[in-house]
Amino acid sequence: MSVCQSTQLKTFNTFGISACADYIGTATTIESLLSLWQEAMGKNHPILLLGGGSNVLFTEDFKGTVILNRILGIDIQESDTAWHIHVGAGENWHDLIAYLFKQRIYGLENLALIPGNVGSAPIQNIGAYGIEFKNVCEYVDFIELKTGNSTRLMTNECQFAYRDSIFKHQHKDGYAITAVGLRLNKEWKPILAYGSLAQFSREDITPEQIFNTVCEMRQSKLPDPAVMGNAGSFFKNPIVSTELAQQIKSEYPDCPQYHHNEQSVKIAAGWLIDQCHLKGFSIGDASVHTKQALVLVNKGNATGQDIIAVAAYVRNKVAEKFNILLEPEVRFIGSEGEIDAVECIS
Repeated sequence: MSVCQSTQLKTFNTFGISACADYIGTATTIESLLSLWQEAMGKNHPILLLGGGSNVLFTEDFKGTVILNRILGIDIQESDTAWHIHVGAGENWHDLIAYLFKQRIYGLENLALIPGNVGSAPIQNIGAYGIEFKNVCEYVDFIELKTGNSTRLMTNECQFAYRDSIFKHQHKDGYAITAVGLRLNKEWKPILAYGSLAQFSREDITPEQIFNTVCEMRQSKLPDPAVMGNAGSFFKNPIVSTELAQQIKSEYPDCPQYHHNEQSVKIAAGWLIDQCHLKGFSIGDASVHTKQALVLVNKGNATGQDIIAVAAYVRNKVAEKFNILLEPEVRFIGSEGEIDAVECIS
């Protein structure tokens, strides 16, 4: 356990927003996590648990204690048909995929280069290029911080949905994810439904080719947070009625649409924003990225409020043109904790 000398949060959020906390502590074990939490509770501080900081927007200074979850460890077991991997919540997600590739363990390649740490993956049910975290999850371990009691939820208990899970609702406050369990089948099957992956033949493709192609696609569209602050995809892809989807498709035949269920269709949010000609739109140092409209960026000294202003403008323009209200995928953090992102940009 350690406490940062600085209370500056800029290096702990990929948006690069200059915000401060009253205290910042680093937990490398469950025991140190509980200790930091109890210490903050004793001071009557608001508490924010932070992983890689890749999916948060600090809207102002945080008036409390930030606890960085850095619980590490990768344990690999195997059965006849699958690899079973137990991973500490503080491990970097992309580094985990690269490590498993060295062990010739495949199945996560479509999720390459998603920023952030492993512990955040189940909260958002991260997904990309035809696969979601729930497809590879076996279980999630978490603790109740007040009691120190540990619980394991199996995949079917996690209430996974599109960018959603039980960890955004019932187990949101007063709980911390400590590890996840992954199950990767030894009989590898490629998932080639999206983007440039669709060009490949299932018979010849290798996991390495998918991994490299996904990395190339993401790097060509998404700015490196080390160069230009961002949190990846800012908005969720909206799920709309089949009627509205058909109406849009009739007017815009090239509109990317994906089957969701019998009554609804998922539409690419980036395409909707692009149709409103918003690439490059800026307020202060906050801007819609010039290459990928789904990404909002900090060009240097943007504040959280600048990002909110751009997001609100984008949401209004898409609503005016398509009658679709976009919802942020990014979590908004106010002075005492998470706040309603939709309300902030409405």
